Amino acid sequence: MKRKLTKWLCAVMLVVVLTACVQAPVTIATSTQVPDTENTPKATAAMPDPTEAAMPFELTSPSFEEDGLIPRYFACTGTNQSPELNWNDPPTGAQSFALVFDDPDAASGSWVHWVMFNVPAESRGLAAGISPSATFEDGTIQGTNSWGRLGYGGPCPPEGSTHRYVFILYALDAVLDLSPEAMKEDLLAAMDGHVLAEAKLSASFGR
Repeated sequence: MKRKLTKWLCAVMLVVVLTACVQAPVTIATSTQVPDTENTPKATAAMPDPTEAAMPFELTSPSFEEDGLIPRYFACTGTNQSPELNWNDPPTGAQSFALVFDDPDAASGSWVHWVMFNVPAESRGLAAGISPSATFEDGTIQGTNSWGRLGYGGPCPPEGSTHRYVFILYALDAVLDLSPEAMKEDLLAAMDGHVLAEAKLSASFGR
C-alpha cells in the first residue's frame, strides 16, 4: 500500500513540476551595452578634393578701375605715357599675348591708340611708360596706331567730350609673324583661329 502511495505522490509531483515549467515566462536577454564607437573600424578611403574652378582671365590696372576714369597722366593732355597693366594666368596652351587699346566712341567708329603683340606667354603685366620702340629683347613687337605712329598714344577726345576707352588683351596659342608696321586690322586677321581667351578693361576720359 505504501509503495502504491509513493508512486502516486511521485507522479503528482512530476505533473506539478512539468506544469510549472510550461507556464513559466521565457526571458530573452537584451544587451544594453553601448557600442564602442572608438574601436569601430572607420572608412580609410579619402574623398577626392573638389576640383577648383578655373579663374577667369582678367586684365587690371593699379592706376584706374574698371569703368573708372583714366588719369590725365596717361592722356594726351598729360605726359601721354602708357599705364601699368596686369593680368592673371591665361588658359593652358597660351604661347603669346596681344594687346589692342582703342576708342570705340570716336567719330570714325574706332580710333586705335595702341597695338602690341608677341608678348611672351610668361609675362603677367606691362610696366608703365612703355617706350615707342618697334621691338623689344623679349620678342614683344608694337604695331602702328591710328596716328600712324608706333607704340602708345593716350586718350585724346575732342574738347568738351568724354569717351570710353577699351584695352583688350588676347591670349594666343601661337606667336604671330607680323612686322612692326602691322595695324589693328592686320593683327585681328593674324589672330583669327588662335585666340584662347580675351580680357577687357574699360575706362573713360574727358576734357
